[in-house]
Amino acid sequence: HKLLRSGGSPAKMSQRAEEAIFYMNCRAAYLAVLKSSLENIKSKEQLSLVLQQAGRNPSQKTVNKYWTSQTTTLNFDDFCTILKQEKPVTKTELLEAFGKIDTDNSGYILHDELYRILTTRGEKMTPDEVSAITKQADFNCSGKLDYNKFCDLYMTTSEQCCKTAREKLEVDGRLRQQQFGSQAETSSEGITLPVSKPSPRIPRKSDHRPAPRKGDGRAPSRPSSAPSCKASVSTTISMGAGSNRNTKLTEPDAVKEWQCAQSKGCFYLEEDGEIISHKYKLHLPQRSAVCITIKPLNIRQVEGKSYRWLSVDTALYILKENETQENLQLVSFTEQQNKEMFGWKGELGSGVYWLLPFTTGCRLKKVKPQMTGEAKLVYRGEDGELALTKEFRAALLDIFEMIDLDGNGLLSLEEYNFFELRTSGEKCDEEAWAVCKENFDMKKNELTRQGFMDLNLMEANDREGDPSDLWVTLFSLGYNKALEMTEACPFVIDVYAERGKPRIKAVSLEAGSSQLNRAVCKSVVSKGEAKAMDGCELIIVYTYRAGRRITAVIENKSENKVIVHVNNEQSKNCLSNRGLAVFAVEVAPKSMMVSQHVVPLNEQEEWLYNCVHSLV
Repeated sequence: HKLLRSGGSPAKMSQRAEEAIFYMNCRAAYLAVLKSSLENIKSKEQLSLVLQQAGRNPSQKTVNKYWTSQTTTLNFDDFCTILKQEKPVTKTELLEAFGKIDTDNSGYILHDELYRILTTRGEKMTPDEVSAITKQADFNCSGKLDYNKFCDLYMTTSEQCCKTAREKLEVDGRLRQQQFGSQAETSSEGITLPVSKPSPRIPRKSDHRPAPRKGDGRAPSRPSSAPSCKASVSTTISMGAGSNRNTKLTEPDAVKEWQCAQSKGCFYLEEDGEIISHKYKLHLPQRSAVCITIKPLNIRQVEGKSYRWLSVDTALYILKENETQENLQLVSFTEQQNKEMFGWKGELGSGVYWLLPFTTGCRLKKVKPQMTGEAKLVYRGEDGELALTKEFRAALLDIFEMIDLDGNGLLSLEEYNFFELRTSGEKCDEEAWAVCKENFDMKKNELTRQGFMDLNLMEANDREGDPSDLWVTLFSLGYNKALEMTEACPFVIDVYAERGKPRIKAVSLEAGSSQLNRAVCKSVVSKGEAKAMDGCELIIVYTYRAGRRITAVIENKSENKVIVHVNNEQSKNCLSNRGLAVFAVEVAPKSMMVSQHVVPLNEQEEWLYNCVHSLV
């Protein structure tokens, strides 16, 4: 009805409808294989699988046409382009192909003839693959293939693939909220707002059926070429060089008489760009003034060498535990800053609090590997015995510092299990730990540095010097083949309390939860500047500056989902977690979500944040 009122011609309306269906099918197929439309296709196998979900049956020749020797990834936009070129095969085309073999038009092809053709011509099939076709009772009898029935089943199966993908997309509300297009591989979870309360809550799977809006179907990932906008809001913030590196946070020296608890932890970058980290419980025995800080962990100093993770932005969100974990309340977050350290000072009552570490992903993100040689991990000495190289030993000592969460120079079973979960996905039980105690150096039932080294040497010996498993461990901890940690950021948390001894304990290692997403949004809404879009007051953009970070949150108070285009092309010296100057996000009805985080590209220079959010 809206299209009719907008005065569009029937031909244009039909074209728009077809395009909307096409992009819906593209997205459904993409999300049937990948977690997010922001995630890239990373292999030929993935490309083939996604094409199959879209009802195509690509030959190896077709796949090779789009995945050449120079291809490393393909994004959602690339996939849409491929689908436009690779039309689904029709039943008529299939029957024509079989008709060339069935010269007497009997409607059947002998199995022997089919076997000969499929294993010797074109893209040759294996005998097992041909056998899988001829054994299907639906379209085979008496040693012959009924290719009419085969074509019917092929078309039905192809359509069923598309239908299943679409149904999955329709049912899963979380997927409907993800952004479109080839932005950086970071997804933000939308937060649904209850009608009666201003505070966000976690979304439930629902059957929202908002009225169709012009522009629904696909959010273009290139907003600059989008139709003219009917509502927009602009935000400009000018920042000086190195601005706000010191904002009121007192050095811990000023509270050195207070009792202190410390724990280390780490942000790890997953294959899909998601960031996971340790999460903590803080116990305060009595009401007290506290100072809570977080900063990147400087493991060791090597003259003339810089470490990428030391420039990663860090933050902590402090939540109060009530009757249930689902009902955590945001208390505050570390917005005060002293150089690379962020902190919060205030008073907290006795009880249990959650400390949720956070980084924007602006600096901790996937990087294309430099073509350098592979570091050597083990070698054989003159006696023929395996030994760890000097470089690998240095990396293992750094890893030990990272995973020794309490900093006592020893690894408890609990600390070792965080390491095991990260590197192998399994846990070590008390019985296995007892075996470790018999074979490796331990003190007070905790593994020493030497014991940890020997454990890795044993793994190398088990594989007779093959370093493959050792590399799996290193890659999972954020190291590259040059033994540089490029996809992880270790950090250290300090809690100072004026009264009572605070206790901090790592309780999990996982991706940013809905609780963290809610806390980030709530902090920006409560402290940021709110601007309603000109021409649409139900869409509000909140912008908040915390130290060297700017975060924007979009709130959609309307009953319909909206697609918001974000343009940063006028910004100067800015680095966004999205990875693009121009992108689009979809915001569900009655919800809010993070639009983007921005930090300065070069902290020694002035930077200008100039962002336009537009509704199409």
